[in-house]
Amino acid sequence: MSTSSRPPTPVAARSADQRPRNAADTQHRLLDAARRQFARNGYSGTTVRDIAAEADVNVALISRYFRSKEGLFAACLTGAVDELGDTITAEVSLADLPLTIARQLAESDTDGLPTRLLLLLRSSGDEGADRIRLDVLKSFSVRLAALTGGGEDSLLNAQVVLATSLGITVLRSSVGLEPLASAGEQELVVPLEALIAALLPPASGLSKDS
Repeated sequence: MSTSSRPPTPVAARSADQRPRNAADTQHRLLDAARRQFARNGYSGTTVRDIAAEADVNVALISRYFRSKEGLFAACLTGAVDELGDTITAEVSLADLPLTIARQLAESDTDGLPTRLLLLLRSSGDEGADRIRLDVLKSFSVRLAALTGGGEDSLLNAQVVLATSLGITVLRSSVGLEPLASAGEQELVVPLEALIAALLPPASGLSKDS
């Protein structure tokens, strides 16, 4: 007895749900898309459907891998913290600092946005995610202050340097203030050198390159 069977669905016609899934690749694509969306539009201006559409995955996978929009934001922020944590280490000296900061300010993704720095400015409305953000800002301040030997007022001055750097990020990405918005890495180094020399001078007995 013969039986009729439905012809196989062409690969090109299969939906995203039917495509073979790689969990690590899917999570990576979701994180990349979410970083760009959150940096571009802010937390409240981004929807999970926006993120899923840019990542070209089913929106339900956000709940599967990150539990919620808040969980995805926290994962993006944690990733940015991990990546930025390498920029100010024990090996970075005061002499290196202006170029290190300028490089972060000038770095951008395909949208021309310094997504890692912008994420530090985006409030999620989620207590856990915002606590991560505050912790990394405090950690960066302490690292900056330590480069001077941790003298009096060094932490406050370090936070002013950090605030200036984040303010530059906003003016470059959101306002487009020229010539700041178009300044490259080497152009940013000069004013940053003056700022850091004034606010974070090496402590007595501590060389500039130490």
